[in-house]
Amino acid sequence: MSGAGGAPTPTAGAKAAPDPALLADLHARCFTTPRPWSAEEIAGLLGTPGVFLKGDATGFVMGRVILDESELLTLAVDPDLRGQGRGRALLRGFVEASSARGATRAFLEVAADNIVALSLYEGDGWQRTGLRRGYYRPHATGTPPPGAPGTAARGAPIDAVVMARAL
Repeated sequence: MSGAGGAPTPTAGAKAAPDPALLADLHARCFTTPRPWSAEEIAGLLGTPGVFLKGDATGFVMGRVILDESELLTLAVDPDLRGQGRGRALLRGFVEASSARGATRAFLEVAADNIVALSLYEGDGWQRTGLRRGYYRPHATGTPPPGAPGTAARGAPIDAVVMARAL
């Protein structure tokens, strides 16, 4: 399914989640810092109360709602499909799903050197509310994908920008 501009329409909550192994593969192609999540970690999170997923194996967002707060846990878009509005569509799906689950406020953490993500979030009304110094430790193995966040300061801890917005 596609929305405006060919961007994917986030999947409905009632649909079965994509295979955690496919999601982990995408996560590994998108991130070096923070460390990519394994299929087991993704499956474990999806089995946790309040956790939801929107998207598919080409792009997904995972969130968690507890009471009136929602946390954006991760957002990943296939590096070959970026620049088509997919991240924006997934972020919109996160906001809608969070609101539908009773959240009135959302927050996230993003690597301070992930300029593309910071721009996406700020363009959607997220405000910087804090900084966690040295929060992310670079992934020690593997070759980072071209343009992956965390490559600029390879080996050094990376700060996390804490962001929040009303829903």
